[in-house]
Amino acid sequence: MVSATFRFYEELNDFLPCERRKVEFTVPCARAATTKHMIEALGVPHTEVELILVNGESSGFERMLCDGDRVAVYPKFEAFDVRPLLRVRTEPLRVVRFVADAHLGGLARLLRMAGFDTLYDNRIDDPTVASLSEDEGRVALTRDRELLKRRGITHGCYVRALKPAEQFAEIFQRLELAASARPFTLCLACNAPLRQVAKAEVAEQLPPSVRASQEEFLTCDVCRGVFWRGSHWRRMKALLESQGVAAG
Repeated sequence: MVSATFRFYEELNDFLPCERRKVEFTVPCARAATTKHMIEALGVPHTEVELILVNGESSGFERMLCDGDRVAVYPKFEAFDVRPLLRVRTEPLRVVRFVADAHLGGLARLLRMAGFDTLYDNRIDDPTVASLSEDEGRVALTRDRELLKRRGITHGCYVRALKPAEQFAEIFQRLELAASARPFTLCLACNAPLRQVAKAEVAEQLPPSVRASQEEFLTCDVCRGVFWRGSHWRRMKALLESQGVAAG
């Protein structure tokens, strides 16, 4: 019987039972078990892992475990650059795009507000999320850790916060999105690009108070929604600025 000793660091401990958090523990391993297999068997989605050290050596998910191996598992680092050590992914995402599961509609709208292409449907199921993540290179967003364990998902985030604004701040900080944000360029409702439109073209769609007080408008050519700088825009602008994004 092969056994290995594991130690998980920082927020990865959130996925473990209390008695295994922030301590070393030894467990039996399945025959021909890989690091990925055992990490997920212990409850941690592979998408949450940034670095694996086996006996002090950087290793990938495919590493076969041997009896007596000591495995240290780390989440995303912020204090120093570990890119020279990484072995768990072949390449980073060039363009950050998302697919959110059916429970994250509020977060999806906020990410669209910040200019990030985010697929969402309140009827979307887990296989579809996994397929879109794999086929289109999208980061899967979910509060379901089992979804992140699906084989095809290589980039994903387990969302810890419960409220949309807090979820937005969590994802923004974790993925360092501020530099890539393009505020108010995508439709919050359907994810399509927005364009400027003359007031005369949308005047009939505007409430009287807006027609009297606003002069600049954006529209979506897919759902025909119209957007202007009202109180909702000001709240979103404040949220963006709280994350270091100049929202105009």
